[in-house]
Amino acid sequence: MMQEKGSLNALVLGISLFLGLSSLGFLLANAAISYKEFERTVTVKGLSEQEFMADIVIWPIQFTLADNTLQTLYSDIDNNTQTIIQFLTEQGIERDDISLTSPAITDKSAQQYGGNQRAEFRYTGMQTVTVYSEEIETVRQVMSKLSELGKEGIVLTGNNYQSQTEYLFTRLNEIKPAMIEEATRKAREVAEKFADDSDSSLGKIRRASQGQFSISPRDKNNPHIKKIRVVSTIEYYLSD
Repeated sequence: MMQEKGSLNALVLGISLFLGLSSLGFLLANAAISYKEFERTVTVKGLSEQEFMADIVIWPIQFTLADNTLQTLYSDIDNNTQTIIQFLTEQGIERDDISLTSPAITDKSAQQYGGNQRAEFRYTGMQTVTVYSEEIETVRQVMSKLSELGKEGIVLTGNNYQSQTEYLFTRLNEIKPAMIEEATRKAREVAEKFADDSDSSLGKIRRASQGQFSISPRDKNNPHIKKIRVVSTIEYYLSD
């Protein structure tokens, strides 16, 4: 009798556990389905791309001279420097926008390591006159007339990295809000199109990230025109 009662209790307990686990599994399955449905999302990207003129130009003008007498070399460097400054100011560039570096002098006799070959000139000197200006168009017009310095006997060096002209765009903070707004609007347009095509409704933003702003020349012939772009990535909820 006691054995039959124990078996009955075990059976009832087993059935209860089975029903309990089944119910729990059903609830968990429904919760997972609901969670998955709630997590239906679409991720889209929006691009904003615009062109702006650079607002600062850095224009290094370099020349090199050689001589066997150091004093004569320094004197010639000073004369050429003053000729360049006069040329620039006559063409409309402000004197305050022109700066100088100390001449770089090389003594070739100190660099000879054996051998009988002797340099024609013992000393060479390189001088850089730099224009730092916000008047982009004025400076570019003067650049086109630089050959006139050749008539003054000044030989310019323009094939090295130090003499390359640089154009800067410094107003990024001014244009950021409008470009981010445009990128966000374009991303939403794409998301709305996707929602319409999938018979869904576009919900709130789940997450959003703003890409880095990039600044690059429009092309190699127009480095003073800058192409600014930013991409926003936005994830939206979807609902039926």
